[in-house]
Amino acid sequence: MNAATLTQEELERYARHIVLPEIGGAGQQKLKRARVLVVGAGGLGAPVLQYLAAAGVGTLGIVDDDRVSLSNLHRQVIHDTGAIGSSKLDSAKNAIGRINPHVAVELHPLRIDARNAGHLIRKYDLVTDGSDNFETRYAVADACAAEQRPLVHAAIGRFDGSVTVLKPFETAPDGSRFPSYRDLFPEPPPAGLVPSCAEAGVLGALPGVIGTLQALEAIKLITGIGEPLVGKLLLFDALGARFDTIRYKSA
Repeated sequence: MNAATLTQEELERYARHIVLPEIGGAGQQKLKRARVLVVGAGGLGAPVLQYLAAAGVGTLGIVDDDRVSLSNLHRQVIHDTGAIGSSKLDSAKNAIGRINPHVAVELHPLRIDARNAGHLIRKYDLVTDGSDNFETRYAVADACAAEQRPLVHAAIGRFDGSVTVLKPFETAPDGSRFPSYRDLFPEPPPAGLVPSCAEAGVLGALPGVIGTLQALEAIKLITGIGEPLVGKLLLFDALGARFDTIRYKSA
C-alpha cells in the first residue's frame, strides 16, 4: 500500500475534510504525506499540534527543551496536571497519540539556534514557530529562508497576537520577492524592552486563537487551498475582539 493511501478508518476519520471539494481525497493524502516541524510545545504549539494531528498531518516534529510546570496549564492545553514535571515533548507526544494514532511524532529535545536550525529544518516540508524569544525567531526564520521551507510565524503579547506566512524564496506575480522575517522586523528590540510572559502575563485563551490560526495556515499551505498570509500580518486584539491585516513588502 502506498504510504499516502488512506485506510478505510482514515476515510471515515477525515470524512468532513474529504467532502470539501477544495480538499477531497487528494488534499487529505497531501496532509498524510506532510512533515511539519513545530517549534515550541507551549501556548502556541499546543493548538498547532492538536489541530495538525487531528487533521491527519503524517509526521509532526516537535522542538522543545522545557518541562511542564503548573503555571503552564492555563494556556498550554496539550499538557495536563498529570504531566507536571515531565518533558513537554513526552507530554505532547502522549496527547497526540490519544488524538490520532496515525500521526508519527519526532522529538527534538533542544533549543534551536543559528548553528543547528538548518540541519533540523531541512528534514521537514514546513515549519510553524511559536517560540517566545527573538533569538530563536531569527534563527528559525533565517534557516527556513535558506532551506526554502515555508514558515508560519506567530507571536503573542498580554492580550494581542499576530500571524504571518514567510516564503522569501519565492516571488509574487509582479516579480518582486516575497518579504522575509527581517523585512518585517529588521532587528530585534533592545534587551528588556519586551517583557516575558512570566513578567507581563498572558490571557489563557489567547494562544488558542493564534495557534489555531497557525494550524489553519499550515493546512492551507500543505493542501494548496485559499490565500496564505504571505506578505500580510494578521493582528488580533482580544480585548476589542478585533482582527486587522497589514501588508508589508521586501526591502
